[in-house]
Amino acid sequence: MAIKVSVAPKGMGLNDFVAMQEGFFRAEGLDVEFDMKTFRGTQSSWKDLQYFERPQDRPFAEGRSVIQGACAWGSICNASAGMGKFVPDCYGVSPWAIFVRPDSRIRRPEDLKDVPVAVGMRAGSHFNVPYRLEKYLPLANIRTVNVGGFGARLSALLNGEVEAASLLPPQIDMAKQLGLRAIIEDTFHTIWWVPDDMPADVLGRYLRALDRAEDALQADLNRFLPLWNLSIPAEFSDRAWNFSKFGRGERFVYEPVPKAEFDEVMQQVERWGLDQHLKEREFAKLISRAA
Repeated sequence: MAIKVSVAPKGMGLNDFVAMQEGFFRAEGLDVEFDMKTFRGTQSSWKDLQYFERPQDRPFAEGRSVIQGACAWGSICNASAGMGKFVPDCYGVSPWAIFVRPDSRIRRPEDLKDVPVAVGMRAGSHFNVPYRLEKYLPLANIRTVNVGGFGARLSALLNGEVEAASLLPPQIDMAKQLGLRAIIEDTFHTIWWVPDDMPADVLGRYLRALDRAEDALQADLNRFLPLWNLSIPAEFSDRAWNFSKFGRGERFVYEPVPKAEFDEVMQQVERWGLDQHLKEREFAKLISRAA
């Protein structure tokens, strides 16, 4: 009998959707159900929410067992704050960018001095801003404003609510098709994030399915690009997106996360003044291994 497991896709890549469509989860003995409430919640506004109240935090508060993923900084900090464990057996590599409207005065990263950049609080869109902009600006002049998920950030930019927004896939390709302009682009690591009691065998089966999906994507990316439709927020679903021009988004790498990366994350988060919720700081006590 297949093992039931709940997964909240990040929506930054196609691996979960490919694994479902191609039967890779089932082949690993898993009956995966996508937690669309959490997934769609992470796309929406978090303006009035505090840490521990975000959509991705709720499964932990409600005692639900859900496999999720987030930026490396976010997953490590969430685990340190008492929300589950992070998985050190693999990582993702995802694009990231800051976009502005086409008529914006902002042309270079340096022009973002004291300009609030729309982010999702304590997530990849947030941590990337100081991490990447410090090459160009003093930390004191790097500003962020909590808007929330990627649908909310893209809407805020289009509506003129903010001058700049930190975007991830597929919003990056959506922004390009909408005529918005990138100021800085780079990549960052993501890490999977699970409840404390996630069975190692289940986690191993899940990761093997993602790895098989990665092989499929590398073999025939164009075949799977239409699956980006599953990641489009409701408020943008009525637009005619050309998915053939989208990139592949996050790439899955089935290799261990170096311990040095964990150490750097802890150091950077402390230096940025975002360590208020960190409790446990020992690597070995924050990880959940896959079988």
